[in-house]
Amino acid sequence: MKQRMNIPAVAPGAYQALLGLEKYLHGCGLEEPLLHLIKLRASQLNGCAYCIDMHWKDARSLGETEQRLYGLDAWAESPYYTERERAAFLWTESVTHLSQGHVPDSVYEAVKPHFSEKELADLTLAIAAINAWNRISISSRTVPGA
Repeated sequence: MKQRMNIPAVAPGAYQALLGLEKYLHGCGLEEPLLHLIKLRASQLNGCAYCIDMHWKDARSLGETEQRLYGLDAWAESPYYTERERAAFLWTESVTHLSQGHVPDSVYEAVKPHFSEKELADLTLAIAAINAWNRISISSRTVPGA
């Protein structure tokens, strides 16, 4: 696979704006391991090899176990995750797959007991950001591990 374009080089202002959102997210108060898990999950759903590689490594560097990482594709059937994490994964899947139900009220009601309003807003912004990164990496064919 050959990279098609270098978006940071040709659109640096937009790229820096997205990095600004990432800086906010890493200081917003959501747990860093949770942020990497939801980024990894969205990247799995979108098939973004570059982001899967990055967030797998980031999660491992924070002490995440291989068992929990391998089980992430089947989080609903795996006993390795907290209720808060499960709620975050449910929200991640629903926000990522907007065309499959536009984030139903039932999903919102299941998720909101686990997050404050600000946390849910920040979680939504993190999901929006990783979906943007996935689309950038996939469309430009960013090479994993690079």
